[in-house]
Amino acid sequence: MRFAISIPQDLNDRAFDPAAFRAHMRRVEELGFDGAWTQEQVLGSAARSSPVEILTYAAACTERIRLGCAVFVTSTHSPVHLAKSLSTLDQLSGGRLDVGVGIGNRGPGMAAFGVDPENGLVARFTEGLDVMQALWTEPSVTIDGRFWRLSDAAMEPKPYQRPHPPLWFGARAPAALRRAVRRGDGFFGAGSSTTAQFAEQVGIVREALDEQGRDPETFSIAKRVYIAVGDDAPTVRERSAASLERLYGRGGLEPVAVFGDAGACAEGLREVRDAGAELILLTPLYDDVEQTERLAAEVVPQL
Repeated sequence: MRFAISIPQDLNDRAFDPAAFRAHMRRVEELGFDGAWTQEQVLGSAARSSPVEILTYAAACTERIRLGCAVFVTSTHSPVHLAKSLSTLDQLSGGRLDVGVGIGNRGPGMAAFGVDPENGLVARFTEGLDVMQALWTEPSVTIDGRFWRLSDAAMEPKPYQRPHPPLWFGARAPAALRRAVRRGDGFFGAGSSTTAQFAEQVGIVREALDEQGRDPETFSIAKRVYIAVGDDAPTVRERSAASLERLYGRGGLEPVAVFGDAGACAEGLREVRDAGAELILLTPLYDDVEQTERLAAEVVPQL
């Protein structure tokens, strides 16, 4: 069982505090977490910083811990630019990068990125991955695709990790979960999924591994868990509900989170582990610094 922690990305008072960030990342590494992960949110009223830049800063503040994003909505990116940024980041971190990828939703917000969600969104996603992986692994790339065309294109530097950083797929639907097994190195369950939903998704992943004749040891399974540990149950519930509503713009999301005293949080995480998670990404719902300390001292040792 491995544990990762979310990297704080929201800027308090709309201002970044470099000293506090450096101290927090050093402490995360001292506490023994296996990884530290970001999220991607380009548009929205929350002051959430960009994952590539935050991960680059985090790489300079740490030496051992793995760094990742769950997930980049790659269908909204130029795969050429994203491949270059992530290859550079993998070099800067000394090969500590994990890359989460996802298609995104089919809502009208896609238009802001020049993407028609009703016009081959899955094809755009998979072709974009083809472009990135080719640029990461081949000396010269020629692709005549539906969305991108490259002719004898080279990209250097290649990633530090060979053939490239691990690709984790965010997915929910059965077809997407099977695609993750075909194309990826792991499946990352969403924080907005309940443990029961995650267990169903893991079942589909395991079926796909068997159907495709793939060794389960070559494919990892993880889950983001929104969490809050505290001794006053009503206060923890109230603050957790408010944080989730702020994140997603709607209420009623308490069932996706784990919160309560240390014992209750440990029990909730055991259920996630028993559902199939090999890596749990702990995402504090508030007070990142304090929550990180309490999770490491009071909750993780119980597992």
